[in-house]
Amino acid sequence: MEHVRVVGVALLHRFPDGPRVLAARRTTPPDAAGGWEFPGGKCDPGESLETAAVREVREELACEVRVTGRLQGAVPVKPGYALEVVVGELVSGEPAPLEHDALRWLRADELGSVRWLPSDVPFLAELRTRLESTT
Repeated sequence: MEHVRVVGVALLHRFPDGPRVLAARRTTPPDAAGGWEFPGGKCDPGESLETAAVREVREELACEVRVTGRLQGAVPVKPGYALEVVVGELVSGEPAPLEHDALRWLRADELGSVRWLPSDVPFLAELRTRLESTT
């Protein structure tokens, strides 16, 4: 059975104290409300992960990003849906929480300070390594 691809965007940005990743807190659906995630969403039929990532960030955060890589793996989100995570960097604009109630820029040592949605958790180890290797 073909899965619907869902893209999450690990949006990295370099701050004076080192690189950070953007985490966004969900408000819906009720079972995900209050959980933190990589922003993103479903890929349209025939849409690449990269194109979907740019579109979803524009819709959810009102800023422009460029995809620079990808984290390994795909994780089931719900029956028929699988999450894949790309790495991106801010090109223009400042992320605004249009579809979330909070945003946080997290350092590698802060990744455990928020309650990530279960589907995002498997990507954190590789992300932590990437953040630590670019400090």
